[in-house]
Amino acid sequence: MTTPDVVILSPEDDVAVAMRALPADLPIGPGVRTRMPIPAGHKVALKAVAAGAPVVKYGQVIGEALADIAAGDHVHVDNLGFGGGTARRSGGVVERPTAAVGAGETFLGYRRADGRVGTRNWLGVVASVNCSSTVCRKIAEIAEREILPRYPGIDGFVPIVHGQGCGQTTSGDGPAILRRTLAGYLGHPNFGASLLIGLGCEVNQIALYAAAGREAPITSFNIQDVGGSRAAVERSLERLEVLAAEASKARREPCPVSDLVVGLQCGGSDGFSGISANPALGAAVDRLVAAGGTAYLSETPEIWGAEHLLTARATPEVAAKLEARLAWWSGYVASTGASLDNNPSPGNKRGGLTTILEKSLGAVAKGGRSPLVDVVEYAQRSSARGLVFMDTPGYDPVSATGQVAGGANLVVFTTGRGSCFGCRPAPSIKVSSNSDLARRMAEDIDVDAGPILSGEASVDEIGEAIFRRILATASGEPTRSEAFGYGDDEFVPWHVGAVL
Repeated sequence: MTTPDVVILSPEDDVAVAMRALPADLPIGPGVRTRMPIPAGHKVALKAVAAGAPVVKYGQVIGEALADIAAGDHVHVDNLGFGGGTARRSGGVVERPTAAVGAGETFLGYRRADGRVGTRNWLGVVASVNCSSTVCRKIAEIAEREILPRYPGIDGFVPIVHGQGCGQTTSGDGPAILRRTLAGYLGHPNFGASLLIGLGCEVNQIALYAAAGREAPITSFNIQDVGGSRAAVERSLERLEVLAAEASKARREPCPVSDLVVGLQCGGSDGFSGISANPALGAAVDRLVAAGGTAYLSETPEIWGAEHLLTARATPEVAAKLEARLAWWSGYVASTGASLDNNPSPGNKRGGLTTILEKSLGAVAKGGRSPLVDVVEYAQRSSARGLVFMDTPGYDPVSATGQVAGGANLVVFTTGRGSCFGCRPAPSIKVSSNSDLARRMAEDIDVDAGPILSGEASVDEIGEAIFRRILATASGEPTRSEAFGYGDDEFVPWHVGAVL
């Protein structure tokens, strides 16, 4: 039920969400008046809840009352906590899409030699180690200025630089993740070609990436082998001239939606994200999946407490893989002395989110209602088509980096507080949860989901608008973040393990 003042998401809910800043003593339901001012996006109790009892939103438990809560109270960090019970794992009815909405749709993409499709035609300048990052930045900077004007068929040169590659062990999760991530970028379909630059003495040797060259044109060398930094820049410009000439011959052609792989992200979430932007993105994902496309749902710490909504629509084997990743995270976080409930940021809480359970229930909505067909590790490419879960941290740049390494040729990013992000070589579409944000940050937001809150549009209608924007963006229409120039500094591989 929605009124101009509050929205009640499920008949079982103990709380409503304030649609606007509410004054004290405002009637919000039969026999219920606000007992204090309630900020927009925050929760107000619809009924009394005793201390220690579960609190329900979305028809699911989002935590337990830390103190007695009276009807009309502001429900937030002072009286709602994470809790330790298992009631949050109670299931719900899972609806699945029944119509092949989006089937037969096409977009204009770049068909690569390995059969995959790019939505952009960049050239990558990739550092194997932090020690070659400055040289890679300089190469890309000069190439943009001197080479790009001669080859309008390419989008430009992207420096892929990072702070890893040495000072770590040669085996274990950390080096494996970095190698998988860099290989995924080197062979990414949004790169027409790539140049890999090493220093020469690092742990992460460029010889480890020979297999990536079978998927895309790659050339590589070490700075130490060519005479130093300036010589490396000069040699790189010579090689990029050749690569650019060949890559610029690529032309867009009609491709089916089944060639799209979309990374799903949310950042700077607020109390409206799980009501508007995330469900609308889920509706777009259902269209994408029905048409044979693939979507990566990620950010494992941000599905904690809502995982049952995913395992309920997975095979036992896929469900077990997801549970295993959650168990790993539980142990990993505990080993640091932290808790997964540390996840909601100060901005999330100012926007009305209180516990990780509440945040997760809204975050899972990005995946729509399609069956979960696979679970993959960070930066691992899935061979399945449909809704796939990729294990990543919740930190947006790290998570998106893994999705792009896994083959995502486009990203859709929802935000309620306002998040600034781009992730070359994949374009990033930004969706706002509320119209106020869309107005305040108009040059960052591509789609406004705020009309859902005002009743001017349905979740399905905004989902259709997002799906249309996905097709337009995949066909070459620039996103707001691309127009501003985001994407060179958001490559952040997940760093796991000791720095030696």
